[in-house]
Amino acid sequence: MKRFRMDSWLYATLILSLVVVVVAPQQIGVTLYKLSLQALGGVVGYWLDRSIFYYARPDDLMVEPHDSRFCFAMQRRALIVAACILGVSLGA
Repeated sequence: MKRFRMDSWLYATLILSLVVVVVAPQQIGVTLYKLSLQALGGVVGYWLDRSIFYYARPDDLMVEPHDSRFCFAMQRRALIVAACILGVSLGA
């Protein structure tokens, strides 16, 4: 069976969520609201990048493993997604 790549982070998140439930159960709604906003920002950022740069998708540009066009496309996508997550998180 293939091991989940970030299982330690998943376990840490679950433990911290249980701590929130025990310490401050009234904050569960706020925590879920913030989590959903961040997920929404990530999805919007990804689709925004795909729609604006439809001609320069990273998977289409990867000819060689260290091709500079592929690297720049990945960095561009990461910046757009991060900006959308940050914008949604700060705006709410």
